[in-house]
Amino acid sequence: MTLPPTIRWRKSSYSNGMGGECVEVALLLGDIAVRDSKAVPGPWITVGTGAWESFVGAVRVESPARSATN
Repeated sequence: MTLPPTIRWRKSSYSNGMGGECVEVALLLGDIAVRDSKAVPGPWITVGTGAWESFVGAVRVESPARSATN
């Protein structure tokens, strides 16, 4: 699958400019593209929006950093 050149990638809120890069995501038609923010021209994966929502929901619930601040 070739991604359109106009795709807009969004970095994880946990990414920073001091080596703490994580992932970037982009909304596609019916899917989410995910790539390593340190390997921009590198490979990516796509997942369905339902699977992505489940993943993000689970990460939010299980995140030690998030539970430490709540």
